[in-house]
Amino acid sequence: MTERFERHRQPWTPTEIQKLHQMANKGMSLKAICNSLTRSEESVKIRAKLDKLLIAKLR
Repeated sequence: MTERFERHRQPWTPTEIQKLHQMANKGMSLKAICNSLTRSEESVKIRAKLDKLLIAKLR
């Protein structure tokens, strides 16, 4: 079962993008980043790819 977020298809805010960059730079896992931002893994992966960020593969 996939998680459904209330924020489905909501645009990324500058604050969220900044948090994503900070967490990715700290080496946080994809799961931890998703939970912190309340966004799906797919959403975070797409945004990270757009911003050329590397996300740890740890679960």
